[in-house]
Amino acid sequence: MLKRAILAVSMLALGIVLGVIFTADLGWHARTEAEDTATVTLTPSPGVPVPSGCERPFAKAIEAVVPAVVNVSTEHVFKHPPIQGSPFEEFFREFFKDFPPMPERTRSLGSGFIFLKKDGYYYILTNNHVVKDADKIVVKLQDKSEFKGDEVEVVGTDPRTDLAVLRIKSDHELPVAPLGDSDSIQVGDWAIAIGNPFGLERTVTVGVISATGRSGLALPEGPTYQDFIQTDAAINPGNSGGPLVNIHGQVIGVNTAISTPSGGNVGIGFAIPINLARYVAQQLIEKGRVIRGYLGILPQPLTPELAEAYGLEKPEGVLVARVVENTPAAKAGLKEGDVIVEFNGKPVTSVEKFRIMVAETPPGTEVTLKVIREDGSTKTLKATLTEYPSQGTAAAPGGEEEPQVIPGHASWLGLEVADVKSEEAQQMGITQETGVVVLKVEPDSPADDAGFRKGDVIQKIGSLEIRRLSDFEKAKKEYADAKRPIIFKVMRRNIPVFLAVKP
Repeated sequence: MLKRAILAVSMLALGIVLGVIFTADLGWHARTEAEDTATVTLTPSPGVPVPSGCERPFAKAIEAVVPAVVNVSTEHVFKHPPIQGSPFEEFFREFFKDFPPMPERTRSLGSGFIFLKKDGYYYILTNNHVVKDADKIVVKLQDKSEFKGDEVEVVGTDPRTDLAVLRIKSDHELPVAPLGDSDSIQVGDWAIAIGNPFGLERTVTVGVISATGRSGLALPEGPTYQDFIQTDAAINPGNSGGPLVNIHGQVIGVNTAISTPSGGNVGIGFAIPINLARYVAQQLIEKGRVIRGYLGILPQPLTPELAEAYGLEKPEGVLVARVVENTPAAKAGLKEGDVIVEFNGKPVTSVEKFRIMVAETPPGTEVTLKVIREDGSTKTLKATLTEYPSQGTAAAPGGEEEPQVIPGHASWLGLEVADVKSEEAQQMGITQETGVVVLKVEPDSPADDAGFRKGDVIQKIGSLEIRRLSDFEKAKKEYADAKRPIIFKVMRRNIPVFLAVKP
């Protein structure tokens, strides 16, 4: 009996031991009711290892600039009689002649950033169109403090670049944004746009540099000097005047405009390079206006056909479409049809780059111009720049005797032309005294490919002056066997334009 009891106990103990071992191997364990209803805690996973210092590259860059970004709001007040534009305007004007004019207010919102501290003042860079015609300007800082009225001074504006400089005086230290070098940026670099789109203060968007040197944009403010940085970092209304920043936390541009069919961001935004903005701001601070160098030509871009006609490998340089009389260009010996390929030893790549190169050269500076003549020869000329005139100067007309009118039409290279004294020319309102007018351009012809338009007045073909229809016929024979593109000088709405026609 005792043996049986011992055996039973042994069997029970062995079962317990085996059960524990078995359940442990399978990972099973007893569960209580409390464990069944307990909350599961999820801990962060380690993720992919990141090199030290690279965990938050944008955050570090933004931290260096955001405190210096300001909100710029403006108000313009204008008054007009309440009856203005009414069909009964005359009656109401007399009846209510003592009625006070009704004021109206327009408000706008933009951005800016503090870029300089000097003599106790803090200087703010923004766009001219943000503060243009403003009667009231309010500058709001990150700490919610505001400057308005006499506390905000417009140091100067420059519509030609769409830039403006404001200044404020603060009792406490304010942050200043570090400036970078826009000449060192490359397409594909990171770009960070900071501003106040739609009133959402200090909004940050990130993208890349999409392109550099953008120009010829039809913008509402139409700045004359365009050398924009293009970015896909979201820029919206209210971003104007805010900084475009690189990954190192340096300002490389001033957000200015967008290209959009909807009015909102579609990934095509433009910023003024900070190097250009720095030059303009310095001029405005020191002199209250921008003093620019002046050469005295009307530059025209080179097309591939024009470049080939001049024997150039690439369409780089600017073609001199007009030389203004009594200007540095005229005194230096520049001629219409010259191609400027170097300015002071630096290659000329485009019209916009050339304009900025000349503008940033102080008046009184003697510059060296390397030019290619129509005959293929290379000349080095020296010109002493003067100050850019406040108003444009137009070249005076020739004042030569009227040519003999030879009636009739002529055709060549897809062009049908008549003398400028012909009845057709008079009906078209042509005012040129010499040349032949284009009556028709045949579709898909060499002339059509070159960009000729009806109403163009041809005044020169190659090296031949075209004063009358017989000159056109002479040029047709002279260049009948031409292998290279033929250069035409035409007047289009009284503006000289050079076209190259491939025979």
